[in-house]
Amino acid sequence: MPELPEVETVANGVDARVRGQRIERVTLGSKPEPLKSPAHVIEETLTGARITRVHRVGKTVVIDVQRRDGAAAQATVHLGMTGRLLVSQAEVPMPPHTHAVLHLHDGREVRFVDPRRFGRVGVVESSEQYAGPGKEPTTIAPEEFAKLFRGRKTPIKSALLNQSLLHGVGNIYADESLFRAGIRPKRHAGRLTRAELHKLHGALQTVLQHAIELGGSSVSDYVDADGVRGFFQLEHRVYSRTGQPCRECGEPIQRIVIGGRSTHFCKKCQK
Repeated sequence: MPELPEVETVANGVDARVRGQRIERVTLGSKPEPLKSPAHVIEETLTGARITRVHRVGKTVVIDVQRRDGAAAQATVHLGMTGRLLVSQAEVPMPPHTHAVLHLHDGREVRFVDPRRFGRVGVVESSEQYAGPGKEPTTIAPEEFAKLFRGRKTPIKSALLNQSLLHGVGNIYADESLFRAGIRPKRHAGRLTRAELHKLHGALQTVLQHAIELGGSSVSDYVDADGVRGFFQLEHRVYSRTGQPCRECGEPIQRIVIGGRSTHFCKKCQK
């Protein structure tokens, strides 16, 4: 599933290509699963609207628009497991499993493609504004970050994946951040010291920023708005490296399951 850096890369790419464009019409597929809002509401909200900004909130791509009546609204796109948001020329053949298309004034199209149909497309009324379920991990202050985990008895890996605490952090970047902070993923979140949590805060922000700079991690279906894969997977130190030597100490990378999620760590470098 695309995580924060991948969604940020997609949102930035789409924003650079379509900001200021008017949506001439909307085409939706026949499958109901990808639609978070009723089809007629999506069409009525977006048809004739001008795109003012595309950005990320958590793991969701948010498209800010100004409607024909001047009111503000938002479209939300969650990529799910295999979703892609592509900007294409109209003459480029439509990929299979395309569930939504924004036809732009200049003839290009924004296409939401999702073979497994776990992604979702919806709209948000102007009075609401999509805010996401938790805190933003790229901007949260160290003390506020530390407070999120006080008294929690769950493993720190599970706490990092709790989207009501921090939205956007997923399996890859939780594992990579815990390795860089030297913290074992099974340790109880509430027992970490203030110094350890501050170190984890710094590691998480560094990992996320570096991953964004490299276009995210392409370990499955993820591509950016042009269909290009990311490169951060080349920087992984533990994630999906089971049995391979640690790049710091040479010990084999271990894999365990925490909360139903594969978890990778080095037993020597992480305490």
